[in-house]
Amino acid sequence: MTRRCPTEVEEAVVTDPAQPRPVPGPPRPGSGLPAAADAGPFPRGAAVPSPFADLADRPVADHVGVYEAEHERLQRELSTIDQL
Repeated sequence: MTRRCPTEVEEAVVTDPAQPRPVPGPPRPGSGLPAAADAGPFPRGAAVPSPFADLADRPVADHVGVYEAEHERLQRELSTIDQL
């Protein structure tokens, strides 16, 4: 085991925050993905209603179904991330 001096500091590799990060562009024509403006039933900039907005008014037995539906929706959304 190698001992280090307590004042010895390791240099970490850090990305340069000044460098621009790549941003995904619009889907390629014919990729089968919807265009950003057509990505959902709500127009761009419109408030999307939360599936949990009325959860407090529903019976507790219905909560599981609401969470499962949202989980499935998120899985579908995340499965398309590699297609960008």
